[in-house]
Amino acid sequence: MPQVFKIGSYWVFFWTNENDPLEPVHVHVSQGKPTANATKIWITRGGRCLLANNNSRIPERTLRNIMRIIEARNEDVIQKWKDYFGRTEFYV
Repeated sequence: MPQVFKIGSYWVFFWTNENDPLEPVHVHVSQGKPTANATKIWITRGGRCLLANNNSRIPERTLRNIMRIIEARNEDVIQKWKDYFGRTEFYV
């Protein structure tokens, strides 16, 4: 599972198997090592974040801050997705 970056104790990452056909660009977030119940965040074509789920129950304020950081680094996230999976599609 490719780690995109860390924000304090939170990991922002992709799963290596993102389904076939490949899902739109998104990241998973979990505190500490990645887990199957990680929070899922879609990245839009414009670089915005859309919360798919908060399965890891990240506190609301912390999650908002994490999403702001992901939005600020959206170009890096999208490029890493493209480098790893070979193409990009967007949810919105």
